[in-house]
Amino acid sequence: MQIDWHSGHRRPGLAPSFANPKLVGLLLIGVAAWAKGLGLVSSIHIIGGVIAVGVFLLLIAVAGLYMIILGLVFVFQFGISCSCLAINLSKQTDVINASWWVMSNKTRDELERSFDCCGLFNLTTLDQQDYAFCTAICKSRSPTCQMCGEKLLKHSDEALKILGGVGLFFSFTEILGVWLAMRFRNQKDPRANPSAFL
Repeated sequence: MQIDWHSGHRRPGLAPSFANPKLVGLLLIGVAAWAKGLGLVSSIHIIGGVIAVGVFLLLIAVAGLYMIILGLVFVFQFGISCSCLAINLSKQTDVINASWWVMSNKTRDELERSFDCCGLFNLTTLDQQDYAFCTAICKSRSPTCQMCGEKLLKHSDEALKILGGVGLFFSFTEILGVWLAMRFRNQKDPRANPSAFL
């Protein structure tokens, strides 16, 4: 039951909503600002992301465009999920190869140490030079190390399959949300007074 504060009477049939998008949006913005103010989270990217999600939820709640927003989110999420599932190993190899040569030497060294590998794919003389300057632990244990490209391909393939599958599952739950919103948006409370203007 919910109290009608204007009349002081309880209106039957209306339960309080704890998942109100306006409240959730304001809470996200407030908690992110509080965490930044106290120095609990130092990354501005995390704080910015949480505040952006809060503002987005607040705009959706204020505008009342649930069906349209959920429909758009479905389209984008479905497309990205299908792309994650459809990308093959040769395209992943191209992306990893292009990314490897854009990285700074420091980033490459950290990656080689954390994955315990050397070089990328050993396809060109640049790869062989990169392998020669490797500082990973595996190089001190044995004369040959596993190539970083192989490890990165394995991890990226697994990650893309998981991301695509999870995204595809939740995109269909969003379609269910759109259908439910369309189905029940104009339903009236059967216990409400039919002559009352609401």
